[in-house]
Amino acid sequence: MYMLRAIVRPEKSPVVLKALFDAGFPAVTKLPVFGRGKQRGLKVGAVTYDELPKEMLMLVIQNKDKDFVVETIMSAARSDDGGQYGDGKIFVTPVEESYTISSGFKEV
Repeated sequence: MYMLRAIVRPEKSPVVLKALFDAGFPAVTKLPVFGRGKQRGLKVGAVTYDELPKEMLMLVIQNKDKDFVVETIMSAARSDDGGQYGDGKIFVTPVEESYTISSGFKEV
């Protein structure tokens, strides 16, 4: 299994969630986050905003679905004009096991 953490623009979050749902991946955790990437924030006049609002979407998927889900997220989160700085990032990490609390069921 893999855990995907996608950091996306807040206005793209609903688009990504719908794309994942339509692709058969409805289980997602969404968190509001703040940060900056390579662009090191945003400068408007004399004011620099170095912590920009984003949303983090987290989901655990089977190994066989990784490439499909990553492409689904990228397609939905990318800016309409072919992508730009600040569109986000996807982090993929292995998950050794998970447990469902209510049933105690273990997934490996």
